[in-house]
Amino acid sequence: MEVFDRYSEIYSREKHESMSLQDYLLVCRDDPTLYASAAERMVAAIGEPEIVDTSRDPRLGRIFLNRSIKRYPNFGDFYGMEETVERIVGYFTYAAQGLEEARQILYLLGPVGGGKSSLAERLKTLMEINPIYVLMAGDQISPLFESPLSLFDAERMGELLEDKYGIEQRRLKGLMSPWLVKRLDEFNGDISNFNVVKLMPSKMRQIAIAKTEPGDENNQDISTLVGKVDIRKLEHYSQNDPDAYSYSGGLNRTNQGLLEFVEMFKAPIKVLHPLLTATQESNYIGTETMGALPFEGIVLAHSNEAEWQNFKGNKNNE
Repeated sequence: MEVFDRYSEIYSREKHESMSLQDYLLVCRDDPTLYASAAERMVAAIGEPEIVDTSRDPRLGRIFLNRSIKRYPNFGDFYGMEETVERIVGYFTYAAQGLEEARQILYLLGPVGGGKSSLAERLKTLMEINPIYVLMAGDQISPLFESPLSLFDAERMGELLEDKYGIEQRRLKGLMSPWLVKRLDEFNGDISNFNVVKLMPSKMRQIAIAKTEPGDENNQDISTLVGKVDIRKLEHYSQNDPDAYSYSGGLNRTNQGLLEFVEMFKAPIKVLHPLLTATQESNYIGTETMGALPFEGIVLAHSNEAEWQNFKGNKNNE
């Protein structure tokens, strides 16, 4: 295959594909991956491990005490980190099952040069493998990459969706963003006006994958995570209008995806506050007086041991 043909093939794979909401629900009946969580998509991308019996190799037997270990091909070049990788896979496996890990931050702790950043980059690369499905109103894609299931409430629509389309009630969070509420009002509650677009997560385009880095008190605030008002739009919208908001924060861009927070404990402590409700309650508050913003992604953070000890030693952080 020619280089140019191969490049065109890769690029065409990342093109947006749209369908009606009705068609989306019909496909969901046979293909649950259309509404898979971020953790479920990560588990699928990681794949199955190879079981290595170290008792058959004298060198490996001395290192691993003749135990059988799991080696994941996608982490094959992380030599000597098999146990760490297995714990990371365990986190995603439990999170995919909806257990407590789904409400926790994946935190990598280790010395300088320990491979934390390399592991984070590999996880972001794996997150790019499987697509996400996002609501679209007209030609406008949800700026928060909201799942089509955000439209439905488990109490009022759960049984009907489960009977007709096989979608489990636990999948229905029922939390719509202010942007989605406004679009729903414009359509007078007619959800057939919504379409669904298939997107490939992308580090380059910041689609469901983003990185946040620490700053100091003077140049970093919570807007790096939750976004802020776009002053250019205030000519047309009021300050608390969802369309006047710039959904450019790390949490905004990684709904249904993966947010990497580099050297997390070097950031001002006030910047970390939105992470608590985003992970524990699956929503957070923006900088304006709007409704809560949904978050169904994964937060991956890492730092060195010195910063962790300082954070842990401060009783105000309990």
